[in-house]
Amino acid sequence: MTYELTDAFIVKADLQQTWSFFATADNLPAITPPWLRFTVTTPGPIHIQQDTHIAYTIRWAGLPIHWRTRIIDWTPPRQFIDLQLNGPYTLWHHQHTFEPVADGTLCRDRVLYKIPFGILGQMMNGLVVRKQLTDIFEFRRKVIAERLGWVQAVQQEVEIRKV
Repeated sequence: MTYELTDAFIVKADLQQTWSFFATADNLPAITPPWLRFTVTTPGPIHIQQDTHIAYTIRWAGLPIHWRTRIIDWTPPRQFIDLQLNGPYTLWHHQHTFEPVADGTLCRDRVLYKIPFGILGQMMNGLVVRKQLTDIFEFRRKVIAERLGWVQAVQQEVEIRKV
């Protein structure tokens, strides 16, 4: 089963400032909730571009989970896509898009994800994963707003649906 997570909001920063923030790997730990204990394990400094690989570790239920992604699309300053190569999901395809608007920059996230373990994975999504992802993206939205200046939510809440 594939799920789609979406989020959309406007920040006060212009397109170039917004792109610069998202294009800086050092900002990844700041936009990840502390309870995940996110650590970038790729030696730095990391220059994100097409085909950049980024390795990191998170903790889930106290257990370390090693995750590695690759930038499969890098279209400054409008879009980039990271794809999980190794990690907890069968699929993790995260598209970030940025569009200049009158009040700043419209930021959109679209994540397609699949959880392993068939029906058990679907149950885990309903019981745990969906809520955790919503919490992670709400935290992320809050930190981004603090760093770049909040304007408004385009989408009131992070949404997850089956596709």
